Amino acid sequence: MSKRLSQVSLSLVAGTSRRDVSDEDLAHGLMAGEAWAIGVTWHRFAPMVLTMAERSLGSRSDAEDLAQEVFLSVFQKARNLREPEKLRSFVYSFAVFGLKSELRRRKLRGWLWTFASEALLELGHRSVDVESRDLLRRFYGLLDRLSPRDRLVFSLKELESMTIEEIAEVMTLSISTVKRSLAHASSRLSKWIRSDPGLAEAFDTERWQR
Repeated sequence: MSKRLSQVSLSLVAGTSRRDVSDEDLAHGLMAGEAWAIGVTWHRFAPMVLTMAERSLGSRSDAEDLAQEVFLSVFQKARNLREPEKLRSFVYSFAVFGLKSELRRRKLRGWLWTFASEALLELGHRSVDVESRDLLRRFYGLLDRLSPRDRLVFSLKELESMTIEEIAEVMTLSISTVKRSLAHASSRLSKWIRSDPGLAEAFDTERWQR
């Protein structure tokens, strides 16, 4: 198995001054095949991709695997970037595509994800008690029951705090489609959560309906 990008020593980065370049200049570096741009792109955007993937999938190891695939695609396709100033959106689009593909694979396998404790979303804390782990396992079990599109729209809105317009852009959907998908996901999750006393106490589902 090839090394994950996060585990590779990024000796390609040519000094900290390179970290201060704008997204547009960084994109031009990638498009030109500049070695320094690879390291800077990873350091700048990997945390964003890893966090989004972990929140959407509920698994750190899966998030790391996805991030590797995302950045390999970004580096390979960088020359196709038509608007260098939109490098962040370019990276986001590959992350969203990867998440959609992974969620679709899970759905097709009919696989209800079972979490190991180290793979659980930590909600910003380094340690999670047993009760919280159980609640998270049950919550992600409900997310697995959604369609891949509904789950991803919900995750981007509620877990990543993205706007409807931003979701529509990165998922290449109309705003009306995003709104319908979000409403459908929120309605179904609210119903399922209300039927589980533990989850009902932990989650404010009324906020999703606003």
